[in-house]
Amino acid sequence: MTRIAFVDFEASSLGKRSYPIEVAWVFGSGEAESFLIRPAPGWTDWAPEAEAVHRIPRPRLLAEGTAHDWVALHMLTVLRGVELYASAPSWDGQWLSRLLRAAGLPRHALRLRDTGEAQRRAVVQILRAGGAAADRVGGLADGILAAVERDAAGAGPPAHRALADARGELERWRDARRRAEAALPEARVDPAGS
Repeated sequence: MTRIAFVDFEASSLGKRSYPIEVAWVFGSGEAESFLIRPAPGWTDWAPEAEAVHRIPRPRLLAEGTAHDWVALHMLTVLRGVELYASAPSWDGQWLSRLLRAAGLPRHALRLRDTGEAQRRAVVQILRAGGAAADRVGGLADGILAAVERDAAGAGPPAHRALADARGELERWRDARRRAEAALPEARVDPAGS
C-alpha cells in the first residue's frame, strides 16, 4: 500500500508575493510534523488580515521559526515517494513551490493532489475489495463522499493552523473509509443473483 500524507500550509497573505509561514503534514498512520517557517531573505509580504486569521505574528516567525531551507530539505527527505494531498492544492502547491525554490531545490520535487482524490480512491478500493456490485460502486462512492463533505461543512471552519487542518483532512479520509466499510453489507453482490 502506498504511503500517503495530508499537507497544509499557512501563509503571509493570499497575494501574489505571499510565502509559507507554517507547514504540517500528517501520515495516514497519524504520525505528524509541524514547523513555523522563518521567512527567507526577500520574503517581506505581510497581510494583517491574514494574521488575524492564523494568529501567527511575523516577529514570532523571526524568533521561533525554523530556517526555510532546513524545512524544505526536511520535507523533501521525509515526503519523497509519499502521495501528498491537500484541501487546496493550488494554494498549498504555490507555497510549497515557493519554499522549495527559496531553498534552491527543484520546485516540482514534491507534488500535491486534492484530498478528494484520496477519499474517493480509498472508498472505491474498499467497496471493490469488499465485493460491492461493480455497477453500484460509483453511486455508493458518490453518496459516501457527499455525506463526508456535509459532515465536514457542519463541523465549522478550518482552524487555520497547519497541523490542526492537516489532521482534519486525515479525519475526513478516515471517515470516508469507515463509511465505505459500513456500506459493504448492503453493497455486496448477491451470490444467488437475486
